[in-house]
Amino acid sequence: MDMRIGHGFDVHRFKKGNLLRLCGLDIEFDKELDGHSDADVALHALTDALLGALGKGDIGRWFPPSDERWKGADSSIFLKFANEKMYQEGYSISNIDLTIICEQPKINQYSEKMKKWLKKILKLDLDTINIKATTTESLGFTGRKEGIAVLCTVLLVKL
Repeated sequence: MDMRIGHGFDVHRFKKGNLLRLCGLDIEFDKELDGHSDADVALHALTDALLGALGKGDIGRWFPPSDERWKGADSSIFLKFANEKMYQEGYSISNIDLTIICEQPKINQYSEKMKKWLKKILKLDLDTINIKATTTESLGFTGRKEGIAVLCTVLLVKL
């Protein structure tokens, strides 16, 4: 069986705001994430995991922050692009394991909605998507509530 594993990692700092875009959802929060696009750190990590499994570089290669076309862009564009590349290469997603690292907001209350959003976008079964959260026990930039980090692993199988 032809399988490929991809790993993605991304971080974004907080800035002033009141709406946080995370894993496709808009979450009311007292800050937002800072980035060239909509700064959806979870979708960026997932996109990188898919591209990595395919040997296609990373999100910055395809959607560089120096390109004004991507300023404020919805990160689902990037994810859909990577998903299409995956199908063009003859693979499908076996499973996604995504870890959101932050002190706040508390993610568990949103994880099922995030999974349902990814299910719809990627056309997957719900049980192939896992979203979990952890803190860094007040250590580092996430512990100081300066931003969010996300780790993502995907397993692809040849169709």
